[in-house]
Amino acid sequence: MSKLEATTSNKKHHWQPGDEGLDPNRWYALVVIAIASLMIILDASIINLALPKAQVALHISNANRQWVVTAYSLAFGSLLLLGGRIADYVGRKKIFIIGLIGFAGASALGGFATNQALLFGARGLQGAFAALLAPSALSLINVTFTVPKERARAFGVYGAISGGGAAIGLMAGGALTQYANWRWCLFVNVPIAIIAVILAIPNLHESKAAGENKYDSPGAVTVTVGLISLVYGFSQAASHGWANIHTYPYFIIAALFIGAFIAVEMQVDNPLLPLRVVKERNRGGSYLASLLTGTGLFAMFLFLSIYMQNFLHYSPLHSGFAFLPFSGGIIVGAGVASQVLPKIGPRPMMVGGLIVGAGGLWLLSGITPTSSYAKDLLPAMIIMSLGLAFVFIPSASTGLHDAGEHDAGVASAMLNTSQQIGGSLGAALLNTVALASTAAYIKGHASLGAKAPIFGAVHGFSTTFKIGAGFLLLAALVSGLLINVGKDSLVEHEAGAAA
Repeated sequence: MSKLEATTSNKKHHWQPGDEGLDPNRWYALVVIAIASLMIILDASIINLALPKAQVALHISNANRQWVVTAYSLAFGSLLLLGGRIADYVGRKKIFIIGLIGFAGASALGGFATNQALLFGARGLQGAFAALLAPSALSLINVTFTVPKERARAFGVYGAISGGGAAIGLMAGGALTQYANWRWCLFVNVPIAIIAVILAIPNLHESKAAGENKYDSPGAVTVTVGLISLVYGFSQAASHGWANIHTYPYFIIAALFIGAFIAVEMQVDNPLLPLRVVKERNRGGSYLASLLTGTGLFAMFLFLSIYMQNFLHYSPLHSGFAFLPFSGGIIVGAGVASQVLPKIGPRPMMVGGLIVGAGGLWLLSGITPTSSYAKDLLPAMIIMSLGLAFVFIPSASTGLHDAGEHDAGVASAMLNTSQQIGGSLGAALLNTVALASTAAYIKGHASLGAKAPIFGAVHGFSTTFKIGAGFLLLAALVSGLLINVGKDSLVEHEAGAAA
C-alpha cells in the first residue's frame, strides 16, 4: 500500500456529490442555503423603507436617491452570468462562502457610509457579491438533492424565499428604520452572513464542473456592458422618457453589446453562456416566464407600497406588515406546490399559478382613493400570493432541468438574471406608464379641480396593475407553449445530479 493510500484509508470518508447514497447533511445544507438566499432577496427591498432617512442623513438629492436601489440591481443583474461560471469552475461551496464574506463586508461598509458616494459604492459591491452567492446557492441545491421528492421539497423552500423575501424585506426595513436606525438595514446582514459561514463550512460539500474550465473574457465583458446599459437605459426612461437623449443611446449600446455577446458565444470554445442552456425549450421557457413574471410583479410591490403610505396613511412599519399576508400565502402555497410538483409536473402548475396571480393583480386595479385594506387589498394579495407560489417552485426546477453538472451554475445564474432584469424592466416601464396615465387623467378631468391629482395618481396605479396582470398572462402563455416536461422533470440524468 502506498503512503498516499495509507494516509487516505486512515481518514474518515466525507460524503461528496457523486457518492452512492444520500448526503447525511443535506437538510442542514438547505438551512444554510436558505439563510443566504433570504439575505440576498431581502436586500433588494429592505433599503426601500429606509431610503427617506438615509437621504436626509447623507444629503442625497432626489435625482441621485435612485442609485441606492439601482446600484445593487445593476451590479447583481449584470454580473450573475459571470458569477455562475466562476461558481462552476472554482467550486460552488468555496464561492458560496466567499460571497457571504464579501456581502457582509460590503454591508458593513454601507452601514458606516458618511456620504452618498460611499453608500452607492457599497450597494454596488453588495450586488457584485450577491452575483457570486445566488447562482452557487441554487446550484448547490441541484447537486445536493438527488431524490425527486426531496428535491421538490428543497425547491419549495427556495420558492417560498424567492416569493416572500421581498415582502419580508419591506417589513424588516420598516421595523429597523422605525425602532433602530436606517443603517441597521445594512448592518443586519453582517451577523446573518457570519452565522451562514459558520454553518456552511461543515454542512456544505464542494462540487465543481469537470473538464476544461477556461473563462470566456470577451463574453463576460460584452454581456456585462450590455446588461448594465439595458438596465440603466430603463432606469433613465422612468425619469427622462423613452425618446430622450439621456435614454435611447443606452438601448443602442445594449443592443450592440448583447448582439456581440451572442456572436462571441457562438464562436468561442468555452462560452460564458453556452447557447445550449437557453435553447432547450424547458429551460428557455422558464427563463422567459421568470423575466415576464418579474416585470409584472414589480407593480404590486412598488405602487401598493406608495398607495398604502400616501392614501391609507400607513407608517413605513405598518406598510411593511401589511405585506405579511402576501408572504404567508407564498409560504403556505410553496408547501403545497412542493408536494404537487412531482405528481403533475411543472406546466399545469405554472400556467394555472400565473393565471391566478394575474387575477389577483387585476382585482387590485379596482382601487380608488377611498379603498380599504381589508376589503380591497387583502383578498387580492392573498389570491396573488397563492397563485405565484405555484410558479416560483416549478420555474426553479425547469430552469435547471437536465442542465448537467458542467452547466448547473450558469443555468441557475440565468434564472436569477431573468428575474433581476425583469424587475428592472418593470421598474422603468411601469413607472413611466403610471406617470403618463396620471398626467392624461388629470388633463382629461380638470373639472375635478384639486381632487384631480389624487384620483389621477390612483388611476396611474390601477393602470400599472392591469398591465402587470397582462405580463403574468403572457408568462402563462409562454409556459404553456414551451414547458413540455412531465412529472418526471425532477429526475435528472446521473451527470446532472453528481459531480
